[in-house]
Amino acid sequence: MAKERMSGVVVLEQCKIYPNVRIGPGSIVHAFSVIGMPQRGSKAGELATIIGKNAVIRPFTTIYAGNIIGDNLETGQGVSIRENNRIGDNVSIGTNSVLEFENLIGSNVRIHSLCFLEMATIGDHVFIGPNVVFTDDPHPMKCPRYRECRGGVRVEELAKIGANSTLLPGVVIGRNALVGAGSVVTRDVPENTVAVGCPAKPIKMIEDLECPAGFFERPYLWEPYLKKK
Repeated sequence: MAKERMSGVVVLEQCKIYPNVRIGPGSIVHAFSVIGMPQRGSKAGELATIIGKNAVIRPFTTIYAGNIIGDNLETGQGVSIRENNRIGDNVSIGTNSVLEFENLIGSNVRIHSLCFLEMATIGDHVFIGPNVVFTDDPHPMKCPRYRECRGGVRVEELAKIGANSTLLPGVVIGRNALVGAGSVVTRDVPENTVAVGCPAKPIKMIEDLECPAGFFERPYLWEPYLKKK
């Protein structure tokens, strides 16, 4: 049963909604979720938390204060979104994934379960498979200059990151590139390139891929890839 309704938002039992939180109409916040939690050293309601319309926030999700999130957000169970993220429309974040602070995520992005991102920049129409780790600090821990160093990973639009991959600080995954499952990416991956291995190395171009089932001449001959060429 709904605990309360606020401007067309359904908030289920045992949720904690802090002050200065705005959630768009058509959204549902499932049980045991926390929205607008203040970061350490901040007071409740000091920073605004903005979530667009038609969000589906599943049980045990925690979204800290200072986030700005677009329409149609979906979270799996147990998602943690720390402070100062900027997230576009139509973003799905899978079960038990962790978005640490200051990620910049575009629209139509799929972040699968058990992923970890910090200070990453993610373009539109990016797919991130399960258990992918983005790193941002080449010399942990407590380097006083790490924010000025290589910084987080950048993934350009239409790129695909396979499951269980690890991306080192500062690497750039080019537009429409593909990183194979289980790869460790230590260097930039050029656009339209397939890179695999540990360390990941380019092995072919996207246009050289084959559809093993024979349904298509090759993979990615469908939207959004066609219209974005």
